Amino acid sequence: MLELIHIRKTFHKGRDQVVAVDDVSLTIAQGEVLGLVGESGCGKSTLSRIIMQLLPPDSGTVRLGRLDLTKLARREVRRHRLDFQMIFQDPYASLNPRLTIFSALGEALQQRHPRLKGPELQSRVASLLETVGLPPRHMRRYPHEFSGGQRQRIAIARALAPEPKLIIADEPVSALDVSIQSQILNLLRQLQSNLQLTMLFISHDLAVIRYMADRIAVMKSGKIVESGNADEVFASPREAYTKQLLAAVPMLPHHAAAP
Repeated sequence: MLELIHIRKTFHKGRDQVVAVDDVSLTIAQGEVLGLVGESGCGKSTLSRIIMQLLPPDSGTVRLGRLDLTKLARREVRRHRLDFQMIFQDPYASLNPRLTIFSALGEALQQRHPRLKGPELQSRVASLLETVGLPPRHMRRYPHEFSGGQRQRIAIARALAPEPKLIIADEPVSALDVSIQSQILNLLRQLQSNLQLTMLFISHDLAVIRYMADRIAVMKSGKIVESGNADEVFASPREAYTKQLLAAVPMLPHHAAAP
């Protein structure tokens, strides 16, 4: 579903050069959840923005199926972005405060189905809200009228609206209270299973990654230092950096409840 081939991205700060992503190659199979884990500043979010084509790589290729996203014109990228959607860390910043939830979700639905209007559009918005565990009667409210967890549910609904092939979740629970984190993680697990979503799940929290991911890629200083099946990486990490990450957090059993 997704293939990254030798992705590299460098930022220049004055005379200094910072290599944010350093020759990263990854693949995600259809219906799979790949967990990308590493400390803050290791390049995870930069990589997610390159996949979304919000940042151009200095070199390398991003393929969605057979489509090379890095060779598309900006207009073509916008058209194909319906197939790959992102859930951001801060749900309030990612929602337009001037739009009601109906308008935000309706706009996203109409990107894929431009003729969707009237009662049918309202019915689809209601269905989306129910899918993420929110009552449809709230669709005429604005983002500031919801809690952080509710806003993240809305952001998830908006990401699902265009019926994407790939979801990129960039630290989707790190800005939420711990009690709300488990609800959102359970929701994402349920949606991934029910809809057979393909997902890149990014987090600095190994317990969260353990709960969500089929496979894990460990990132350090812009490089992938270890990757493999989730069970194998957690049971027998090869790299010293992975062992350090594992030693720093309380571990979850494979099928335990979310943190």
